Amino acid sequence: MAKFDRYMLSQLLLFFGFFALVLVAVFWISRSVPLFDQLIADGQSVFVFLEFTALGLPRIVLLVLPIATFAASVYVTNRFTNESEMTVMRATGSSPWRIARPVLFFGVFVAFMVTILSHILVPIANDRLKMRETEVNKDTTARLLTEGTFVHPSDGVTLYTRSIGDDGVLNGVFLSDRRDAAERIIYTANQAYLLRQDGRTSLIMLDGLAQRYAPGTRKLALGTFTDFSYDITSLLSGDADEVRKARAIPTPQFYGDWAALATQTQQSMGTISEEFHSRFAEPMFVLAAALFGFSALLTSGFSRFGMWREVVIAFSVLIFLDSLRGALSDRIQGNANLWPLAYLHVILCLTLVAILLKFAAQPFRLPKLGRA
Repeated sequence: MAKFDRYMLSQLLLFFGFFALVLVAVFWISRSVPLFDQLIADGQSVFVFLEFTALGLPRIVLLVLPIATFAASVYVTNRFTNESEMTVMRATGSSPWRIARPVLFFGVFVAFMVTILSHILVPIANDRLKMRETEVNKDTTARLLTEGTFVHPSDGVTLYTRSIGDDGVLNGVFLSDRRDAAERIIYTANQAYLLRQDGRTSLIMLDGLAQRYAPGTRKLALGTFTDFSYDITSLLSGDADEVRKARAIPTPQFYGDWAALATQTQQSMGTISEEFHSRFAEPMFVLAAALFGFSALLTSGFSRFGMWREVVIAFSVLIFLDSLRGALSDRIQGNANLWPLAYLHVILCLTLVAILLKFAAQPFRLPKLGRA
């Protein structure tokens, strides 16, 4: 590797690390604040919050790496142009394709990082996060089993249990539901127990009394019951779906029967196809983003006012390509045979890179008019 290549590559890696660190911190803080409020409200400890944020960190890093790669490529190219280092390289006879070599090495390096994240770290973190969400949800259910304490699992709902037997039976249950302004319901039961089935949680009350009061008509209706089932799923901060999704499955498990995988995850074949091919398209798009940021500024030349116009245009094009990827993902999820569309934004970006580098090597000029 030439000395210029090592120097430019070191600058790219330096500013890439800076932009990645800043973006990860911003995304992490924006997502951690609501998560912290939710976990603390559910009675979880700070260690659970730190575990959840750590498991969500690989996904955040995967989201910000393309932006950090593009930003580093644009910043270094702009700096080299303003300091006339690009002019010196062009004066020595180096073509734009030759100058782009360290950017290519930089893109390959970041693409390797994205490959490890998308194929290994992110699926493992998603799988572990799903398991912990299920465990925390069960802990939230157990939080209702508190003897001699009025518990408020949701606004307008109050639950009281006098005692809990060794077999898990709740004795002396009081449940007040005031969520509907048109009526207020109070349930009292001698015994009750919690039942979880098909992702739902129900409170089964035995030998009790139901009191329904309508404030508008000021009428009270009473009724006794031998057994009564009350669905408390909505009171538990959302019961986590225990089905393993495709995003939590490592890539090697995709090399098999997709029909069985779709049945296991309860997702369509299109969703399986989109998840599989997006893991290969993401590293390729990172490489294309690095080259596109370099080539877009290389064609502009030197300007004392800077190259902010070219930066804004290049960033807008990159946002458009990423939006195109999101729109095409929905099409692939609807039809698994459209999987080649997962690579369309990468092909378009690399095509723009080739056009811009060719234009930088042989700029178009209007022909001169000869004398009459």
